[in-house]
Amino acid sequence: MALTGAQIIARALKQHGVTVVFGIVGIPVVDVAEAIQAEGIRFIAFRNEQSCSYAASAWGYLHQQPGVCLVVSGPGVVHALAGVVNSQVNTWPLVLIGGSSETRLEGAGAFQECLQVEMCRPYAKFSARPQAIELIPAVLQTAFRHATAGRPGAAYIDLPADYIQGSVAADLVPAVRPAGPAYAQADPAGIARAVELLRGAQSPLIIVGKGAAYARAEGAVRALVDKYQAPFLPTPMGKGVVADSHARNASSARSSALRDADVVLLLGARVNWILHFGRRFNAQAKIIQVDVHPEEIGTNVHVDVALPGHLPLVVEQLTAALPGAFAAAPEATAYVRGLREQAQANAAKQALKYREDAQPMTYHRAFFEIKQRLPADVVLVSEGANTMDIARTVFDFESPRRRLDCATFANMGVGMGFAVAAQLTYPKARVVAVVGDSAFGFSAMEIETAVRARLPLVVVVINNNGIYFGLDSEEYGVLEAQGRLPSTALLPDIRYELVAEACGARGVLVRTPRELAAATEQALAHDGVTLINCLIRPGGYQKLDFAWMSK
Repeated sequence: MALTGAQIIARALKQHGVTVVFGIVGIPVVDVAEAIQAEGIRFIAFRNEQSCSYAASAWGYLHQQPGVCLVVSGPGVVHALAGVVNSQVNTWPLVLIGGSSETRLEGAGAFQECLQVEMCRPYAKFSARPQAIELIPAVLQTAFRHATAGRPGAAYIDLPADYIQGSVAADLVPAVRPAGPAYAQADPAGIARAVELLRGAQSPLIIVGKGAAYARAEGAVRALVDKYQAPFLPTPMGKGVVADSHARNASSARSSALRDADVVLLLGARVNWILHFGRRFNAQAKIIQVDVHPEEIGTNVHVDVALPGHLPLVVEQLTAALPGAFAAAPEATAYVRGLREQAQANAAKQALKYREDAQPMTYHRAFFEIKQRLPADVVLVSEGANTMDIARTVFDFESPRRRLDCATFANMGVGMGFAVAAQLTYPKARVVAVVGDSAFGFSAMEIETAVRARLPLVVVVINNNGIYFGLDSEEYGVLEAQGRLPSTALLPDIRYELVAEACGARGVLVRTPRELAAATEQALAHDGVTLINCLIRPGGYQKLDFAWMSK
């Protein structure tokens, strides 16, 4: 019996436990998609390669297994490179499979000929073309191993058209033998040094990064917080590893916590732009860093104790070695009391923003109306500049991996792909994507993908008529007539809900808090896709300030 290259790759994916593949077909990968479906693997066909690569990227984060993306040669791989880079920077496992031109035509100007292996190599842990059809499973196995071992990342496999359509005897094709990642504890001597610092701390702070969420460390981290009783600060995608409702959550007093902490324990959190490169840490603070990637430890800050290893195992080591809480009565310490008072004051200010009745609505009022109606197990996808940044301070999470945003790479256009991957991951939960109007524009046609795949997404487009800030109709007309229309401006009041209706979804236009409240409730009760076009205050022409990126 003979097997085609398409059948070989499909069987190898099945043997690796793959249940969903994201992609866009065309010459020469149509045969691969059909072979994948013949193996019982679901193929989700997208409208844009960027979006399907982002979906595979998110799938990798949510499952601890590589998300798989299949695209055509040349431009298809170029577009999907966005997801490869996103996965590599965020350290999420992804395997991109790209078709390519026939090997015998390489260098002859073949259809969509492109140096795809070379193009992906700088942005992936592994990038290769099998040397023969029968070696496809071995290369796939290597790609999966690289994508998941150590610090996760991206891998690329190049499949020439003559490999896809060619065939070999089945007995020449080796069986795939998937190997799981190897996990390591930290050096006991390092644990002892870390415990010594933690026992001597007067104002300790635990920073929980998205690495803790990816590593499924929530049980270990919650046990540590409960025993040690230190305040903790989650990064945006670290939210829910320890419930936001936990008494030690210092998110509402973030600046004070960073400034006052004398010992900082970093758990799967990189000291990059999200943590201000460590420049807001107490200059005298002792730093303990736990990370799966030894080379990451010490980036931008001096680390007093380095604990490389698998985060759940290392945290369990720390918890077991600690005698108890950092203070006899943590709640009564000036440090915890000060953070609590600061958090209460900030919460009071935030509450005033929630009740603002000005029309059009503000971001805070719109988010408050949505927040009140979301189920406890909601999965929230947050995308956009102001939309994502402000939403981070509004929506709370009790469980990990329930909040997805653009993360470390900060790229726009991920929202719809992430939402599709999330709904497939959590089929019984409601997935709500709250996205800015500019961000939505990158992947708006994936509304049709969700409708066709029968995924009951709720998409709320926060429409302020622009990138960062927009203009109302009057100001837009004046500036356009003067030839001074800012580069950040979009057309006022674009009817995104009509685009959704054209794709088979429900579309709703809202302008007031009452309309938004009703539309959110109706969307959550609906078993199909709903897009809510939420018109908010445009903000007007403003000078943008990017200084926060370096402070």
